[in-house]
Amino acid sequence: MKVLKWILIVLVALGLIGFIAYLVVDEDLPQGEKGEKAEQLADKTLEAVNDSAWQEIAVVKWSLGGINNLVWDKERHWAKVSWDNYDVFIKLDSKTGVAYAKGKKVERDEVLNKLLNDAYEIWANDSFWLNPITKIRDAGTERRYVPQKEENLEGLLITYKSGGVTPGDSYLWLIDKETGMPEFVKMWVQIIPLGGVKFSWENWHTTSGGAKISQTHKSIFTINLSELKTWTSITAYPEKDEFKVLEGIN
Repeated sequence: MKVLKWILIVLVALGLIGFIAYLVVDEDLPQGEKGEKAEQLADKTLEAVNDSAWQEIAVVKWSLGGINNLVWDKERHWAKVSWDNYDVFIKLDSKTGVAYAKGKKVERDEVLNKLLNDAYEIWANDSFWLNPITKIRDAGTERRYVPQKEENLEGLLITYKSGGVTPGDSYLWLIDKETGMPEFVKMWVQIIPLGGVKFSWENWHTTSGGAKISQTHKSIFTINLSELKTWTSITAYPEKDEFKVLEGIN
């Protein structure tokens, strides 16, 4: 969750502006309406970003802000998460795995467990910034249609009732009415004390299979994805053997 922690630090720093800034920025969570209109907009958006092509991707590699580096084996739901001097290989369903510090395997259980927990939280956060549109129908999600004042935009409110690191978080996607492409997202999340913090969704990358992934998110500062690469099979991934360290781990 490092990126969201950066957001919190920046917002706390803005506390110098005081209570006035809070009143200006903070927004109540919109209510919206469940039902057919919300589901139709969800379908339209998933089609616009070519979610079916995303589902065909077996392995994806990316870096968030040049700090965390991740490789996600989507088929087996395994990941390699690297930051500082750590390389952690984790089975995301069971949160088990192995870790290396400066290339040396971590043997102490308490250190390993902490690194596995940190790696899972980094993956949960960084995979959100990677392609959260594909998560709008995850188990435990609720979708609501929220009308917008802007004639060219529609709102789709996604609330994560369960699952993930912070269940209860909500995201309002502002979607181009004509194309179905997301243009902005507003957040109501536990780690940010202000509601409705807004980020752009732009600089779209199209994978070889046709999936569309936004690489730039602008707000009071900018979050960038870089080194984005995808493969349609684990055998095509050039470092496929590195995941062998997870074989045999429950």
